[in-house]
Amino acid sequence: MYINAVYYPNWSFYKGVLPSSLNIGAISHVFYAFAWVKPDGTVYLSDEWADARVPVDGTYGCLRSLVRLKQQRHSLKILLSIGGAGNGSENFATVAHDNMARNTFARTARELCLTYNLDGIDIDWEYPTDSTQGHDYINLLAIVRSYLPRPRFTITSALPAGQWALRNINLAVAHEYLDLICLMAYDFSGPWTESTGHQAQLHNVSRASNEYSGISCHTGVSYLISQRVPEHKILLGIPAYGRSFLGANYIDQKYSGQGGEEGCFQFKNLPRPGTTEAVDATCGAAFCSGGDGGFVTYDNPETVKLKARYVKQSGLAGLFYWSVLGDAGGRRSLLYTGFQALHAIDF
Repeated sequence: MYINAVYYPNWSFYKGVLPSSLNIGAISHVFYAFAWVKPDGTVYLSDEWADARVPVDGTYGCLRSLVRLKQQRHSLKILLSIGGAGNGSENFATVAHDNMARNTFARTARELCLTYNLDGIDIDWEYPTDSTQGHDYINLLAIVRSYLPRPRFTITSALPAGQWALRNINLAVAHEYLDLICLMAYDFSGPWTESTGHQAQLHNVSRASNEYSGISCHTGVSYLISQRVPEHKILLGIPAYGRSFLGANYIDQKYSGQGGEEGCFQFKNLPRPGTTEAVDATCGAAFCSGGDGGFVTYDNPETVKLKARYVKQSGLAGLFYWSVLGDAGGRRSLLYTGFQALHAIDF
């Protein structure tokens, strides 16, 4: 069985997306995002109300609600994702560099796993920025594994697809402590790039116009494998959102700004009104142009099928999705499309 995992952000509760709404028949792992870490290494729930106290689905807290889903699907794994972008990762470098803080991190992560009957943790440090931090990252993984031993606990880590970040880590050593690497194969282009580009292309476009457009799902996977990461430990990430470039209608163009919320549209709101969805099958990317988003680059069911085929042909572990909040329903569901494509189920 291939892995088909999804991130469930704790703010999903406030958006009306409850744990009980998940299609657990198509999900193997849920990453609950996010717990945060204090400067002394203490791992703590970032929203204790949503995480542990709010009445939801007949229990208290979204974590307990998710764990209750295992009564319906016993093989389902619930992992606590620690970190995330911005403030969620700001203390990782300090904690990973100090032996006492590393032990505190591992001990408190274990305590949360035992308290909520979780199956493990996902470390989402964005990102080790140099070789020293990369070395500290491995030391952190080592102590975490000693506190969360196999087979009782699963440890995963989210890493970007770009070599600019991966090269800081000795991946041949890191994977020994990890059960899975969640390859964040998206955000290849955005407001940080000078020109437009596909944000989650499966393969490179023929001409790389900037340092980011040379990155693809395939180059990220290939680099991991070249660093002796086993294929069966690699999960390929899929974004359930699109990135907007105003004033443009395709790749390799200048743009004037971003539409949507912080430059993004949830996939369930794509394509934008008045636009037509298209797929570049050569590079494996979907997009729409016009309307209030300009050029919007994203994944759709057709590109998810392409990526599922790539996963199977390459011997990878499966797919994951960021996040449940952006997915659509019915035949447009990325998560269910990926599940049926991985397992050759008619939909």
